[in-house]
This record gives sequence, structure tokens and C-alpha cells, in this order.
Amino acid sequence: MKESTQNEAVRMWYGGASQRRIAKTLRISRRTVGRLLARHEKARDGLPWEDRKQRSSLLDPFEEKIAELVARYPHITAVRLHEELRRIGFAGGYTIVKDRLRDIRPETGKEPVIRFETGPAVQAQMDYSTYEIEFTSEGCRRVHAFSYILAYSRRQYIRFVESQDFTTTVREHVRAFSHLEGVAVTCLYDNMKVVVTGYDGGEPIYNTRFLAFATHYGFKPRACRPKRPQTKGKIERPFDFLERNLLNARTFASLDHLNETTAWWLANVADTRIHRETKQRPIDRYQNEKPYLLQLPDQHYDTSQVVYRTVNTEGYVSYRGNLYSVPWQRIGEFLPVRITEQELIIYGPDIEEIARHELLGPDAAGERRTNSKHLLGPDLRHRYELLSQRYKELGPEAMSFLEEIVRTKRCGKNEAHRILGLLAMYRRDDLAAALERARRYRAYSLSAVERILATQAEPRSTVEALQEEARDHLSDLLRECPVLPRSGSEYQDLLENVPEPEGPEDEKTTEPDECA
Repeated sequence: MKESTQNEAVRMWYGGASQRRIAKTLRISRRTVGRLLARHEKARDGLPWEDRKQRSSLLDPFEEKIAELVARYPHITAVRLHEELRRIGFAGGYTIVKDRLRDIRPETGKEPVIRFETGPAVQAQMDYSTYEIEFTSEGCRRVHAFSYILAYSRRQYIRFVESQDFTTTVREHVRAFSHLEGVAVTCLYDNMKVVVTGYDGGEPIYNTRFLAFATHYGFKPRACRPKRPQTKGKIERPFDFLERNLLNARTFASLDHLNETTAWWLANVADTRIHRETKQRPIDRYQNEKPYLLQLPDQHYDTSQVVYRTVNTEGYVSYRGNLYSVPWQRIGEFLPVRITEQELIIYGPDIEEIARHELLGPDAAGERRTNSKHLLGPDLRHRYELLSQRYKELGPEAMSFLEEIVRTKRCGKNEAHRILGLLAMYRRDDLAAALERARRYRAYSLSAVERILATQAEPRSTVEALQEEARDHLSDLLRECPVLPRSGSEYQDLLENVPEPEGPEDEKTTEPDECA
């Protein structure tokens, strides 16, 4: 027994409290109070005290295991300790485990929080919690637990992710909706930038992209008051349960292993336990809440990320430090790239798919995904024909430059190929002018063209690149389907069939006749 408890019992006894009242106040048995006071009196009188020999306990054979678990996991809970002991043959109940753990490591009390209950499907709450986890095969990594919980039933969805960005947050929302087979009418958030971009006079300004996502599913996001975790108590408290039960006294090999264990834990522990507030199992209350949830749309929200990338001189686009091949004819072009959870898809100016690759993992760096069909083939004649097509687009002077560099340079085709990559930085007109100047001075090399561009042109910005691509695309469409002017005779039939409007004089002359 703790010294503070003994002190309080003796103080209350000297204050005139009965043993029954002391036992009730300190939450110990009256027999314990009696032994404590008797031992205290013996000690004051200088007399020895002989405790009764303690009976053997079911936990005695497991003392070493208990000490090992407590030493390895200092914050292990009685529930987890009981589970681990049951696995190795312990047949006793939970209470004696809890009492033994309290003797080894006294618990500290926490200030209670008053809950505000809502009706079925009225509210959900979402939040992240960050952890440093030592994976046995991946080392120590920082991961974030995404949690979405239904406020009425307390049924929740949890998944550990590597980022809290917009794409990840929306993607995990979609998974949560699928897991729960519906959406609550409102969802409470803290002030994460994905949801709230700022405040205006105390009113939150919501991220327009996130509002579009919420509109797709029909729910309303609500931002809680800053620095008020009690506002989201239904989502904050489960993180404590997650730490004490899921993460406590368990070891994980990798992030995938952690998420596999989390899925099992949600189905077999979190959903089926008796909730301390509702006194029911979340899965049972969920059955009552499910009919009131908003139905999911037939088509889920597209969570893909779209970025723009320039094809480099080697025929690759870069994403997160890795390279993905593109048909070499696209060298120098500024193209849209769509990133899904598993793939990277590259599109042309007409939004037609031109390349698709499996997305490299976040741990990959400096790696390449190459499709052999995207590269220049070994057929030198075919390679020259393809180069000629690209140089013809830059004008006759550029075509003359190509012919001379191929004739005069040993690796002229390769150098001409790399010159096209300068379109990634410079405007098409500037490159054409640089090729014309280089041909005039017989400077047939990549370095000469680069020096001319450095002195006579400025690199284009991303916005300019987008505008140029859009302008070229529109020009191509107009060349394929030109809009020709019409002659005036084609409009004559339309003019002849238009009825003449009645003038104000006609209206005035008809009114007296009708009155008469």
C-alpha cells in the first residue's frame, strides 16, 4: 500500500472517522483499514507486528514474466498484461492482474471530462496523432495515425500513414467512408491546413479544395475552437486507448505489418469491447446508426494528385527524386502527370495517355522506371527520321542545323537529341533563333547553342510553359479544323424571315379603335 494512503487513513482515524468511512473514502477494505491501524498502534508502542503469512497467488509462477514485461514496456496496461499472461497459460482473472500491476506501478488519476452526446449519424470527428515507432525491419520511423470516428456509436477507422498532406487526408477519408459504409452529416476537425486555411474575425476560412471534397459526399466540415482538445473528446480519448492497447507491448516489422495488425485490432478489439461511456459495444450501436448515415455516391472522389513536369533531355519526367520514361518525341514538352496511390500516369496536350508506370515507394531515391518502347531504337535511319520531324517544327534554319551537326559531328544524332531537351527551359522561338545563329557561325554543338541561349534568351517560367502549351494545342486544333468566314448571302435567308416589330405609333392608333 502506498505511504500516502496509510498516512491519510491514520489522519482520518485521529480525526474521528470510523473504519467504514475510511475504507469507503480510500477505496480499500475495512479489514485492510483494521490491520493498518493495529500495526500503527503497535509501532507507536514499540511492539513488534507479525503479519499473517500471505497465501500463494496464481500470479506467483509468472512473476518473472510480469517483471520482464513491465521493464520492457513501462506503460503496459492491466488489460494488455492480462492478455499476454493468458497466452502463456495464466488462468486467473483480470482483477488480480490489475491489483498486482497497481502495487508494482501505481496509477495516477486524471481530471474527468464531461461528454456531449449526439444522435445517430449527426457527427463524426477526425484527427491525426503522430508516433515514433521502432520497426524491426525498417528502423525507427515517424508515422501518423489517421482516425475517423462516428460520435454516436464510437465505431472508428484507423490507418497509419507517412504524411498529413491533402492527398493522403482525402484518400483516408474515402477509405473510412467505405469501411463504415456511410458518412455522418457533419465532421469535426481541428485547425489543420488541409481543412482550414485561416480565420477572419473569428470565423474559419475553409480550404476550397476540401469543401469540394465534402460537397461530393454531402457532409459539412466544422472547425473546433483552437486550443480546445475537449471539443473533440470522442476522437482524442480513443488515441489513448490506441496507445495503451494497440501499440502497447507489441512489436511491428514494418508499416504494412502495423496496418495489418490495426485492421485486425479494429475488428476484434475496438469494435467488440464494452465502451466505458456508452456501456455498449461500438459494433452494436453502429447497427442502429448505420441507417441514418449518408449513402456513398456511385463514384468515389478522385484523390489523385496532378502535377506538371517537363520531359528532360533523356526522355524522363521527375517525381520525388525518381525518373519515369516518356516517349522520346516528347522531350522538352511540359506535360500533366497524374499520381494515384499505385501508379504515375503521363498525358499529352490532348489529355491522351502516353505513358503509365508503377509508382516507386517513398523510400526510393534516384531510381528509374523505363519502358523500352519510349527510347530511341537502334535503327539509326529511323532515329534520324524522328529527329527530322522535331527539327522541322522549329523551322528551315533548324533543319539545316540538324543536317550539318549530323554530317560534321561523330555523335551528331545524340547531340541533336540533347539540344531538343533545351525546350524544357527555353521558348520554342528562342531555341529556333539560337539554332539559326549557331548555323550562321558554323557552331554545330550543344555547348554553342547553350551559350547563345544564355546570352540572348531568358528561361521561361512554369506559367509561361503552360500558356505556350495551351496556345500551341489550340493552334493545332484550328489547323486541323479551320473556321472559315462565311459570305453575307448565307445570312440573307435569316434576315428575310425575321418579323418586323410593331412600332409605338401602331399601338397608339389601335387603342382608340378598341375603346370606341
